[in-house]
Amino acid sequence: MYPYFRALYFMAKARKMPKIGLYDWHVATHRAWPWDTDLFGELNHGRILTLFELDRWAATTRMGIVSHVIKQRLMFPVAGVSVRYRKRIPTWQTYRVQTRFVGFDDRFTYAEQSMWQGSTCMNHLLLRAAIKDKNGTIKPSDFLERNGYAAEQPPMPDWAQNWIDAEATRPWPPEGGPKIDN
Repeated sequence: MYPYFRALYFMAKARKMPKIGLYDWHVATHRAWPWDTDLFGELNHGRILTLFELDRWAATTRMGIVSHVIKQRLMFPVAGVSVRYRKRIPTWQTYRVQTRFVGFDDRFTYAEQSMWQGSTCMNHLLLRAAIKDKNGTIKPSDFLERNGYAAEQPPMPDWAQNWIDAEATRPWPPEGGPKIDN
């Protein structure tokens, strides 16, 4: 089940934190609770994605974006993600989540997130999401300008741009799907 109350808690907590800019880091410390872990006593990979989502909501709350999303009844559907899982996060362990937006193109916004214990990176994520309303997809630059944000952005990190370029070559729908005879 989706942790709705926890999402509201993360956002309420973020509202009390100082505002940040669009490309600033949001950093939060959490604990691996028993209900977040799997049979092996570690954060479950699916739960890691959910926890990253909660921290993206907290980050966008601190940026002031969430209020625009709610007022305009927008959605931010995830359109792709690349994750590197490198270290276990066992039950009861504290960890730090770092979140920042790295940029946008004509269709998507891109976020980078990571979980850390001390100076050790436990996992890392690059995600792209669209901005949609009832009429379809909104260009990120249009959304930013319409809501009073500068549409300039820092250069996209090479590793992120390489992923974006690689995704552009990936066929959709995927080849080799099921052969169904009607």
